[in-house]
Amino acid sequence: MFGFLKKTLKGGDKSPAAPTPAPETIVAPAAAPQAPAASTPEPAPHPDKKRSWMDRLRSGLSRTRDQIGGGLTSLFSRRKIDEEFLEELETTLLMADCGVDATQHLLKELRLRWKRDKLETADQLQSALAEGLLSILAPLEQPLEISGHRPYIIMIAGVNGSGKTTSIGKLAKHFQNEGKSVLLAAGDTFRAAAREQLMTWGERNGVAVIAQESGDPGAVVFDAINAARARNIDIVLADTAGRLPTQLHLMEEIAKVRRVIQKAEPSGPHEVLLVLDANIGQNALQQVKAFDAAIGVTGLVLTKLDGTAKGGVVAAIARQSPKPLRFIGVGEQIDDLQTFRAKEFVDALFTPIGGSDTPQA
Repeated sequence: MFGFLKKTLKGGDKSPAAPTPAPETIVAPAAAPQAPAASTPEPAPHPDKKRSWMDRLRSGLSRTRDQIGGGLTSLFSRRKIDEEFLEELETTLLMADCGVDATQHLLKELRLRWKRDKLETADQLQSALAEGLLSILAPLEQPLEISGHRPYIIMIAGVNGSGKTTSIGKLAKHFQNEGKSVLLAAGDTFRAAAREQLMTWGERNGVAVIAQESGDPGAVVFDAINAARARNIDIVLADTAGRLPTQLHLMEEIAKVRRVIQKAEPSGPHEVLLVLDANIGQNALQQVKAFDAAIGVTGLVLTKLDGTAKGGVVAAIARQSPKPLRFIGVGEQIDDLQTFRAKEFVDALFTPIGGSDTPQA
């Protein structure tokens, strides 16, 4: 039904012949990064390179911490705990997009601690809130483990603008740093620049990209899986076209890509990652539910924690549609995507930039 790889793979391997011809597949080879010429000056380091990961994360969560309705920092500068304080805290959590369910859960626990432990100061309540948030977020801390399959097929979904294609490039680098070989499948044939963008990331990371000038996205992914087998590649990162969860006919197209993967590899996909924009608030929760219904989401990537995001949506997801949060991203640099760690995330919510790296929870 779908075409196999048409061109001869580097090294002489060929994929099996296809029963039905498909558009010609473009194989962008994995090129090693070129060393700069001797006369070329070294580029100045990016400002973020001088900052620790924790400072970048704190900066990314600054709106949640400092800029929402008085913010957590100013709120906890008060010393007295009373019902008015708790009502203000409830408003702050809701404005941080924690959602009604998570906010009510946290406030219920805080009131119990307030009375049971006779908490007297806002500092004491802040510590209790950090512990409560950590208990909600800890189950999401499930790092992605690549094992048991070769190639390990990761299908990546998300709406246009979520940072999906950029995240694929960063994930490729992450897995390379772990000693894995990676191949990219340019399955977003819907957006004009998606293929070129992915090829740019492939060149930057020195990994091959399987793409087509036009054609069915399922065919691209099918060819990529066969190419990965021929090359003995560890991981296939399969891009898919951006879809709004309200576009049911388009969501069916992405479900079709999953079915094609299963035809190429019955055990796949081995991971289905949904990329979420941290700036969209409660819409992120709706996207998790919609994409999970269509393609069976197994993990999340939260991007654009860049100072404008409302990071509380992680708590909302944890309470209403819990999925492992595999990675979080705080910027545009290639190493700005890191494994999610609940203690680090909670600490960043309560500690200002440049503060101690000791978790507060």
